[in-house]
Amino acid sequence: MQALVGFIEAPSPRPLLRTAIAHVEFEALHPLVDGNGRIGRMLITLMLWKLGVLSQPHFFVSGYFETHKAEYIERMREVSASGDWTGWIVFFLTGLHEQVRANIATADAILALYAAMRERFRSLLNSQYHDQALDFMFGRPAFYNNRFIETSGIPATPARLITRLLVEAGLLRTVEPAGRRAGLYAFDPLLKLLAV
Repeated sequence: MQALVGFIEAPSPRPLLRTAIAHVEFEALHPLVDGNGRIGRMLITLMLWKLGVLSQPHFFVSGYFETHKAEYIERMREVSASGDWTGWIVFFLTGLHEQVRANIATADAILALYAAMRERFRSLLNSQYHDQALDFMFGRPAFYNNRFIETSGIPATPARLITRLLVEAGLLRTVEPAGRRAGLYAFDPLLKLLAV
């Protein structure tokens, strides 16, 4: 592990190649009892951020590797078995490229949904709090109603009315109805988009 950390912090090779190499080496070391794959993929994001490729550590990279899991594992095995670094690096860089494209498409879809929902909330709620409600639900697409009331900045009575109107309009789904505890709601338009 010490040698791997030294390699990660070395000034060369270039950041993307260094990240590809570090990832497969981390997975080969298998330093943990459980979670090596998840931590190894998290290492990709953290390295890209630390090396200046990303401005923030917000890059979901696992999607491509999970979708192409058999090839992902085989390419890493081939590095150990036959020294096929080229095959691994081409696969890794293709994965990053495809995941960037998918992430950008998701971000664009979120922005489009936000714009559409802003108009829908405005006309449906007819409330000065429509933007606050929308911002809250885009930040927390699954929430307990008491958290909505406490943290959205909307007074309790209008907040409860907003929740009721959104449920009636089919924009919120009741996951757990209110009773002894606050109701749990899901903002399905956003959750469905994120599940893709």
